[in-house]
Amino acid sequence: MAVAKRISDEPAFVLHSYDWSESSLILEVFCRQQGRTALVAKGAKKPSSNFRPVLLPLQPLLVTYTLTGDGHADIHTLKGAEWVGGHVMPTGDALLSGMYLNELLLRLLARADPHPALFDAYAGVVRVLASEHGDALEAVLRSFELLLLREIGLLPGLDVQTMTFAPLKPDTRYTLVPEGGLRAASAADRAGLLGRQWLALQRGLDDVASYTATLRACAPVATELKPQLRTLLQYHCGSPMLRTRQLMIDLQAL
Repeated sequence: MAVAKRISDEPAFVLHSYDWSESSLILEVFCRQQGRTALVAKGAKKPSSNFRPVLLPLQPLLVTYTLTGDGHADIHTLKGAEWVGGHVMPTGDALLSGMYLNELLLRLLARADPHPALFDAYAGVVRVLASEHGDALEAVLRSFELLLLREIGLLPGLDVQTMTFAPLKPDTRYTLVPEGGLRAASAADRAGLLGRQWLALQRGLDDVASYTATLRACAPVATELKPQLRTLLQYHCGSPMLRTRQLMIDLQAL
């Protein structure tokens, strides 16, 4: 008989929820020490449930749940959830951006694979999304995409050409492509960065304070970086297109 283990006051964010029964929800949550985890919130849909006003996306929580079996494949039972506070729910473009990041985490993170540094970066991004700093939105998103790809081993080194390991020349343009990594840009490539800009991004990723340093390096190149990272992320997410990405395209077409 499996012995239940209790995980208490675990920092977490709700990534997604869906109906499990008439009164309960299945939650996909991103926990700091436990990684992506599936939880059942029994009775969460009832008007009287204490869970109902708390289990919202893009809100910092402390969750308590029981973990049975090996902890890798099961859906665990949520016992408690407390809103940590600190900021309000993002709105508008910031809310849509937050949903986009949540979809990336759902598609790319394996369950029960902890990434505490990535969790801390995500928490930092959510704080920006909830603030009035709309001018920082693009740089924040690009920095998180880089950190996510690096954390899960899908980002090549940004200080050499991937196929040849040749060092980057500071004033030569290079582009990041899904199957070839970082290579010299051709006339047909729509986006690329100078070698010195890629090198600055790599230094940011390598910095002890990688979130802040990467954010600083992304700020001047966010526009050129966006299509390259989006293509790479979609490649690794596979089909179909990210739902939030399709929604962004549809809204821009209105």
